[in-house]
Amino acid sequence: MLQNILDWLHDMGPLGMFIHSFADAIIFPVPAFVLQVSLSILDPSSALWLATIGYIACILGTPFGYLIGKLAGDKILNKILKKSWIDSATHMFQKNGEMAILIGSFTPIPFKVFTILSGFLHFPLWRLIAYAAIGRAVKFYVVGVLFYLYGRAAEGMAKDVSLYVGLCAIPLIAAFIYYKRKKSKKAEADRSNG
Repeated sequence: MLQNILDWLHDMGPLGMFIHSFADAIIFPVPAFVLQVSLSILDPSSALWLATIGYIACILGTPFGYLIGKLAGDKILNKILKKSWIDSATHMFQKNGEMAILIGSFTPIPFKVFTILSGFLHFPLWRLIAYAAIGRAVKFYVVGVLFYLYGRAAEGMAKDVSLYVGLCAIPLIAAFIYYKRKKSKKAEADRSNG
């Protein structure tokens, strides 16, 4: 049944990309990356357009996933997702919610885990959207640029994109969050002393 849905979305082209990406942020079990790659293989010249469609749809779907998490997160998460994904995402959130969202944007863990978990754990919605906007832009546009520049030859590169982007992005994200925390602590100390 899932394959039939994927085939139907594929046949719809860019509209299917929009629907898949929107649903990926909410409840659909297959990441939008799968459809983005298969559609980009068919027409590499439209890869950046497909990245834009997927990105916008994902950001629009994010508040709906959040709302599901806020209203029925525990029940939903345990029914639709692997326990290992939930445990991994929960652990990341408990350590640092921002970093979990940014890293989650690049990992094979479906993005809906992070939208639903954000609502369930009462992470601020505006922060979820802000960090999702950064992370998902990188994920969608790296794939789009690869196909736009290299055509069908990018298929092999796209399969490893999460790994490469993660290896480059995670240290940068960690440095940014460290800097942000240090600046926040300094400002707090200045207020206490002033």
